[in-house]
This record gives sequence, structure tokens and C-alpha cells, in this order.
Amino acid sequence: MDERAAHDVLMIKAIETSDGERRILSEDDRRYASRTARELAQWTAAERKQAPTPDLFLHKRAQQLLARLAERTPAAAGMLRPRPWLRIAGIVLPALALLFGVLADRIGDVHRVNLLSAPLLLILLWNLAVYLLLLLRPLLPRRAARRRFGALHWPALPRVRRAQARFGAALARFAEEWLSLSAPLTLARGARILHLCAALLAAGAAMSLYLRGVLAAYRVGWESTFLDAGQVHALLSWLFLPAVSLLGLNGFTPQQVEALRFGQPAPPDSGAQWVHLYAATLLLLVVLPRLALAAFAWLRERRLAARFPLDLAQPYFQRLCAGLAPGTATLRVCPYSMRVDEARQAGLAGAARTLLGEQAELIMLPVTAYGDAPPAPAAGQAVTAALFALSATPEPENHGQFLDQLRGSHAAGVVALIDESGYLERLGPQAAARAAERAGLWRQFCAQHQVPAAIVNLLAPDAGGEELERLLGAARSAP
Repeated sequence: MDERAAHDVLMIKAIETSDGERRILSEDDRRYASRTARELAQWTAAERKQAPTPDLFLHKRAQQLLARLAERTPAAAGMLRPRPWLRIAGIVLPALALLFGVLADRIGDVHRVNLLSAPLLLILLWNLAVYLLLLLRPLLPRRAARRRFGALHWPALPRVRRAQARFGAALARFAEEWLSLSAPLTLARGARILHLCAALLAAGAAMSLYLRGVLAAYRVGWESTFLDAGQVHALLSWLFLPAVSLLGLNGFTPQQVEALRFGQPAPPDSGAQWVHLYAATLLLLVVLPRLALAAFAWLRERRLAARFPLDLAQPYFQRLCAGLAPGTATLRVCPYSMRVDEARQAGLAGAARTLLGEQAELIMLPVTAYGDAPPAPAAGQAVTAALFALSATPEPENHGQFLDQLRGSHAAGVVALIDESGYLERLGPQAAARAAERAGLWRQFCAQHQVPAAIVNLLAPDAGGEELERLLGAARSAP
């Protein structure tokens, strides 16, 4: 999933998970988006001669819901779109760096080149320090790469204040998750921008030397309170060694350096040589290495943007994608030694939608009598749920054998639903503590048989939504 698709999917995830009362997106909105996205994903996949993928389905669904929100609340459209501040900065900042380098007041003076130019030395030393830091970075302790740019996602416009209040919780949840997941991509993008700025700043400084040299004759020299000609020659020899060695530019002797001390007659035609040395040094030590680092950061940025690290194993995504393949949005319920009336069957239908998504289908199997074997597995990828009553006492030779046989014959996944509605109805409110004890007993029993379990109240199925959402991932990963 690429960066833009991940942004839309995470935005809808934040809205849906924070909108428990369905005020922003109704149940009909969500079902319509899932149904439409499934069809669009199948059409797109058919054109590509591929099977529909969860990435494609989730992005199509997010697009449908975002379009509906934009139509319903136009002021929210700007808040829900990604803010391309770093992309804009990637164009503006390098251009400003080049302009600043060209228009810099001086590397020497307007009419002279100072061999001990402080700005030039500062540019070179700073870049060498950056290279050293990059070499040592693998040895330095790592810190969490999170940055607080959340305000960039909130447009400060009066007309969207009401929409901000409505979407505030969702945006806060989105910002937290997005900043955490996008931190590597943001750092790669920022590194590319900074390396490119450094390269263009040095290139602009070199260009300014040549531009001013066309219109003025440079007077080359040096002056120092503490350094003599021999020390200046040694310093400049190290400074310009790459340019002399790699590009074959003319070197210089200590006598030539001594003759360039300011206050003495200037040697004729010496300005061009030193301008070439300055420019070549900037090219070799700053421009080319920084461009290489910018290219490396750009390649990493493209890789991270094309493969955004979104974990689709989360229960929210698994529930939405459970019905993507034919037959996978089906919950087969095997009641064990208990009757299921219409009210509880409606609760099971709600549990199926919570577990497998809005398009989930419920199949009720005949009741398995106490001590009997479970029904034969059906073709397809339906999830099978063993349904027990909390009032029953789990027995290894009956309930345990029933779970083992289900788990061994149903490869698509088996879960256990423990209905507490009858137990609570019979004993009343004072049974809460006892119900919690029995729930713990059933969870431990099911865990021993390697079947994920959830305690549900089929007369109030919404109360156990979070527990149900965790079941699907556990069932898929169960051995």
C-alpha cells in the first residue's frame, strides 16, 4: 500500500473507531462503502488479471467514505486531505538555498579572494562534520523517530471550526498513529531536502565567484595575525588536495603563498587559479557528496512511500477484509447443548458483523447434543464458532473433545463464543462476580484447547464488541 492510500485508510480507521455512536458515518454508509469497494476492487483486479487484495479493497472503501464525508461536510474536506508541506518544502527550500548561495555577500570580498575565507572554511567544516556524523550514526543509540507535526494537518480557518469539533477525536487519533508510522518516511524526505539544500548552497557560492569574476578583477591574497606563510601553505595544501589530485589543477609553492600576503604587490593573473580551486573544492567536498546522499535518501523515500508500513493484521482491518474472498464473510455457529431463540440469533448476527464485517452472513447449524460429535466441516473459508452457555461447566471429555474435533477439521479458523445472557437472566445483577469467575474458567479451558474465546451477551451483543474483534486474528493465527 502506498503513502496516499495508507493516509486515506488510516483516516477512515480513526473516524470509524472514534465514532462509536455512528454520528459521522452511519451503519448504512459503512455497508454501502464496503459493498461498493468490494465490487470496484474485483473489477480493478480483473482488469489486472489478479485476485483482489486487501490493500486495494481498503483504499477503495476509504475513498468512498471520504467522498461521502466531503459531500456531507464540505468544510471537512480540507482537514481530511493530506497536507503536502514537505513536498512544497522540497521545492522551495532548495531553490532558496541556491539563490542564497548565488547572492551571498562574499566568500572573500567583492573584488578580492581571501585564501582564508571564513565562510568557505565554515561550509567545508560543517559538511565534513555532517559526513562524520553519518558514519558514526550506526554506533549511536537510537531514539524513537517521532516528530510533532500534527498542527500541519489542522487548517486554521474559521469556517471549519465546527467540523474540527466534530472530527477532533478522529483527527487526534489519526495524527498519533500517522506520525508514528510515517516517521521513517518523513525523516527520509527531510534528509533528501537538507542534502539537496546543502549541495545547492555550495553550488550557488561557487557560481557567485564566477559571476562576479566576469565583471571584476579579483585580488587574491591572505592575512592572519597568528599564521605565517608556511602554516598557511600547509593549510591550503590540505584544503585543496582533492582538487589538485583529482582534477589536475595547478598547485602552489610556499613562495607563491608568501607573495600573496595582502599588503604586497599582487602577482599578475593569479585570481582565476584560486577561483578554480575554490569552486573545485566545493564541487568535490560538498556538491557531489551531498547530491549522492540526496539521491540515496530519495530512493529510500520512494521505497517507503510505495510500501507504507501499515499492519493489516490488526483486528479492524481483518474484520473489514474477512469477506473479500468468496465465502470468507460467513460465520457458522455450532451450538453445543443449548437452544438459540430468535432474540439470541439476532445477537449472533450482530456478533458476525462485528467479527467479519458488514457483509457477514450467519449460518446456524443444528444443536449438537451433549456428548455428540460436531457437524462435518463445510466447503469454503467460513469461520466456525462453537457456542456454549456460561452456565455450563466445561468438561474435557465433552466440551473439550468437541473443541478438539472442531479445531482439527475446520482449517479456516475456529472460535468459541460463551453466552452469558441466560446465566445473568437466571441469577440477576448479583451474579456479576460469579459470572466473572465462570468467564475466567471458560477462557482458561478454551486456551488449553488452543481455541480463542470471547464472552458475549447475545441479548446485548454490542457490549462485547472489542472482545469479538480480537477473535478473528487469533483464529487465523491459531495452529
